[in-house]
Amino acid sequence: MTGPGGTAQPAAVERHTIDLVPDSERHGRPRDLFTMWFGTNIAPLPLVTGAMGVQVFHQSLWSGVLAVLVGQLLGGVFMALHSAQGPHLGVPQMIQSRAQFGTLGALLIVVVAAAMYVGFFASNIVLAGKSLHGLAPAVPVGAGILLGAAGSAVICLIGYRLIHTLNKIATVVLGLGIVTGIAVVVARGLPHDFFTRGEFTFAGWLATVSLSALWQLAFAPYVSDYSRYLPRTVRTASTFWATYWGSALGSMLPFLAGTVVALVSPNPDTVGGFHDAAGAFGPVLLILFLFSVINHNALNLYGAVLSMITIGQTFRSRWQPRLMARGAVSALVLACALAFALGLSSDFVARFVNLVLVLLVVLVPWTAINLIDFYLLHHGRYDFDALFAPDGGRYGRFNTIALGSYAIGIAVQIPFLATDLYTGPLAAHLGGADLSWLVGLIVTAPLYYLWSRARRTGDDTGHPVPAAATARDLPATPPAATDPLRPLSTEDVPG
Repeated sequence: MTGPGGTAQPAAVERHTIDLVPDSERHGRPRDLFTMWFGTNIAPLPLVTGAMGVQVFHQSLWSGVLAVLVGQLLGGVFMALHSAQGPHLGVPQMIQSRAQFGTLGALLIVVVAAAMYVGFFASNIVLAGKSLHGLAPAVPVGAGILLGAAGSAVICLIGYRLIHTLNKIATVVLGLGIVTGIAVVVARGLPHDFFTRGEFTFAGWLATVSLSALWQLAFAPYVSDYSRYLPRTVRTASTFWATYWGSALGSMLPFLAGTVVALVSPNPDTVGGFHDAAGAFGPVLLILFLFSVINHNALNLYGAVLSMITIGQTFRSRWQPRLMARGAVSALVLACALAFALGLSSDFVARFVNLVLVLLVVLVPWTAINLIDFYLLHHGRYDFDALFAPDGGRYGRFNTIALGSYAIGIAVQIPFLATDLYTGPLAAHLGGADLSWLVGLIVTAPLYYLWSRARRTGDDTGHPVPAAATARDLPATPPAATDPLRPLSTEDVPG
């Protein structure tokens, strides 16, 4: 189908999976990313996460609010920098990771990403089941989980355009809904100790900052998947700021609502507490949350499916997966997530806390390596043929520099970890404050940059040229300045 100017119009049902999106099918504007990330972040799971500052880490209102703001504003920087890669590259984030880790080396990261999104998908459909059960007590939580999962699967199968459209609607409907809900809770009266309950502790405050920042960092492995259809001509800064403010502001609302609800309602179930505290507006909130969970969870399923397809394509390089493949993989991921969700629904919060703290450890080194590689080593310029080559082309099967930096980035975090499963000696010395993610960023980023620069062997990517590389893997001349794959300049950098 073509438009008035002869340009191909995007299909209603997405046809692409992990392949390069051609210029003829690029569409949209950077501001679409604001509604994309604002709408998708107003959901029950960030509400639950925001409440943990009070429920788990016993912070006061003001220290909890400050921790949420610091975490969102800081974590959103990394998330938005990943988003800005999408229009320039036109491929999913996990495919791009092959340029840093090698074709086989990237599998480690892809498996982690797939597991993460299956975990988040399962957690969200538990909340969908509970929301539906709250609206209609005759519907068991298990049946609600199944219905929520089915709705997300339909959205995922249709793909990119529907996801963006639904989030434009969600920005208005859910935004107004949660603001109204908070206003109703406050208007109905606050407990006498609302402003005095809890207290600031450095360990608890930093843990709350970490949870808030992690919410943003958790989008990093797939955020550029939702900007990869934008035209190459859009400015990197425009993509960055639209994503940053959409995601940061959209996340702040439910996080802060969770903080308020945790202080108002004695109900440990934050969604149920919001329903109780909002009085007659409670059922409306549950309806909105049910819609938001189904909508938000489609992203987790979409990301998990692209990651699983990436794993399969690594071993079958000639495979060109399209709609049928996405449908089949979606069904497989859906079955695994349902089994997980039905098993954890009775002990959700405790398991979720442990999940996100573990994810923080493995995500931080990857995001540091990916951003350093894209912005400082490659300057946004990659060899797309090599990304899909069986031997990895110029990037090889394994990049020992990236894998070594990644392993060191994880190892240096261990002494600073503070979780229910393990508390490192340095974290214990600091009163239980979890500094692992900061240490991981501070160590991994310069280590990877300096190590890569030191090992340059003549190619223009900053990576060693593998012994198996041939002339076809290396361009004869660098691209001209007018090439759409030109290196990023200072004019492209957000600021």
